Amino acid sequence: MEDDAGSPNTGRAPGLWRNHDFNLLWAGQCLSDLGGAMADLALPLLVLQQTGSPARAGLVGTAGLVAALVCRLPAGVLADRFDRRRLMIACDGVRIVVYAVLVCAVVAGRADLPLILAVVAVGAAATAVFSTAEHAAVRSLVRTDQIATAVARNEARTYGVSLAGPPLGGLLFGIGRALPFLGNALSFLMSLMAVLCIRRPLQQPRHEPAPAVGASVAQGFRFLLRQPFLRSLLLIAVPLNMAFTGMIFAMTLSLRRSGVSPFVVGLAGTIFALGGFLGAFAAPLLQRRLRLPVLIPLLCWVTAVLMTAGALLAGTVLAAVPLAAAVFLGPSANAALFGHQAAVTPDHLQGRVVSVLLLAAGSAAAPAPALAGALLAHAPASHAMLVFPLLVTAAALAATFSRGLSTTSETASP
Repeated sequence: MEDDAGSPNTGRAPGLWRNHDFNLLWAGQCLSDLGGAMADLALPLLVLQQTGSPARAGLVGTAGLVAALVCRLPAGVLADRFDRRRLMIACDGVRIVVYAVLVCAVVAGRADLPLILAVVAVGAAATAVFSTAEHAAVRSLVRTDQIATAVARNEARTYGVSLAGPPLGGLLFGIGRALPFLGNALSFLMSLMAVLCIRRPLQQPRHEPAPAVGASVAQGFRFLLRQPFLRSLLLIAVPLNMAFTGMIFAMTLSLRRSGVSPFVVGLAGTIFALGGFLGAFAAPLLQRRLRLPVLIPLLCWVTAVLMTAGALLAGTVLAAVPLAAAVFLGPSANAALFGHQAAVTPDHLQGRVVSVLLLAAGSAAAPAPALAGALLAHAPASHAMLVFPLLVTAAALAATFSRGLSTTSETASP
């Protein structure tokens, strides 16, 4: 079987821009990511406006991260056990409903903190399942030699919509508090329609009965733990992800507390996203010039220095500039990591291995917004934000002295 995506086992395939099904999924997620970027900025601003508490605003961000974290492993099992297309459609349906409820509550003046927390948690859980299924489906939509490029395009998508999402979310929030959440609900509707139009199967046929849930999760862990290279990357990613999540959240709150308008707060997020957007375009070149054992330590040390500069500029829009420079190398590392993972992982294990990767990488990021809010409540922003470059320094030391990064990954048997 061969269509415009090409088959993994046949001749040379057309480029990704001519891959109908991959482009449908990619475009749908562009819109979905745009809505999510608007809502992510507007949610803490809504809570901050209602309560005046940075700690409660941080609690909302942490609620979403914790919900996603709890759902990661079950999401991997679901993505390998059930039809991925139907799973993604169901997730979009859930997200449409919960954000429509939030829109109605905001308009009616009944959007209290418990309701906001519930919407954030349910939406984040559905997003965790959707994103795991999407990651797992990439191998079915593109050739093996195109996976790293496809992941780099997904990185460009994420950062690209972040350029428009935060300022648009801030602008809409200033016009009407419900508008960013209405836009998010509509973006999920567009995502659902795109998934419905994909022609190609999103997984290979399953010929063997699925194992029990516990044994199914264990298979994903075993596969990942047999690869020293991936194990080392996960140990480095934990403090790195926590630092980035906390630093960006702290920057947003410190700007707002300094009297900066919501639109300018969103503009600061756009400056940060610009670094990742440009880095995604540079990813293919960087991957050819720098091997991952060189790229990862370089990323960590440069990030530690630049985050320190951002902390010293806390409370000003200029703080986003060094952070944008810090994230420039991130897309190259992510594309190489997930490209390698997808290439060596059998299709029937894709969901579970992806879920373990995302769980480990995001585990320390979950408390980061709450930590940022607590630090800002008890210390000046320029002092509080120095905690995050210290975390990156720990990751840089681990990357520099890790033996696993210098090993060659080998395909493990399931």
